Amino acid sequence: MSETAKTGGKPTFSRRHKIHFSECDPAGIVFYPQYFVLFNDLIESWIDELMPDEGYHGIIGARRVGMPTVRLEVDFTAVSRMGDDVTLSLDVQRVGQASLTLAWACTGADGVVRMSATQTIVTTSLDTHKAIAIPDDLREALVASAARPGV
Repeated sequence: MSETAKTGGKPTFSRRHKIHFSECDPAGIVFYPQYFVLFNDLIESWIDELMPDEGYHGIIGARRVGMPTVRLEVDFTAVSRMGDDVTLSLDVQRVGQASLTLAWACTGADGVVRMSATQTIVTTSLDTHKAIAIPDDLREALVASAARPGV
């Protein structure tokens, strides 16, 4: 868990979300792979705010820098149901040479953490599919974002 989560501070980035019917299974609870879609969308929104001139699409499309997940560790601790208001949040745990580690949390309006995860992303060339250094401007934005929680 990140330092901000441990100390009760604000996460690096968060958004409120209402659980939709399309995100649920026949039992009426979030079908667990949908959390990965929700958090991928959250990461895209975060990068869009960090890099407003080009956003996530520009990094992936124009620069051809991939950001695949290479490690994911997840805990599901409570259910989320259709109509629930939740907060999706992420914290930067580490920014390395060619990778970064994020901590995710989905927290209900009642304050109960529904699921949490640790994700490692590696930057790659979409032409060679080999790891590359995180672009300098993206690295600077990531580090600055982690230093000013609550974007």
